[in-house]
Amino acid sequence: MVELRLQTERQSQLVDITRLVQEAVAGAQGAAVLVYVPHTTAGVTINEHADPAVARDFETALERIVPAEWSWQHVEEGEENAPTHIRAAFMGPSVVIPLRNDGTLALGTWQGVFFCEFDGPRERSFYVSLLA
Repeated sequence: MVELRLQTERQSQLVDITRLVQEAVAGAQGAAVLVYVPHTTAGVTINEHADPAVARDFETALERIVPAEWSWQHVEEGEENAPTHIRAAFMGPSVVIPLRNDGTLALGTWQGVFFCEFDGPRERSFYVSLLA
């Protein structure tokens, strides 16, 4: 298992981590790779990474689907982040990506792996594990 870290820049931000994941398993032999995010206000997803506007559309859509203005029950002084937990749950904490025989990620032509920040900016971590 490899722990990787990144710094997010905005409250809601999808960060393309495809290259980092590929580098973490470069040359490895296995069936698949697991990418796991150990945070309750962040997640991970696979989607188009050819056009950065897709990631921005995700950010906007999730903010509209789960608005901060609702009457949230989870309200702690200094941690008014109830909607960020819900947004992260929609994305999920992990993805599994098959590996090709040459150790590369078996992603489609337009696919990329995204770290999904919903309570930033923060320094975050995620794990990459090779599955046999």
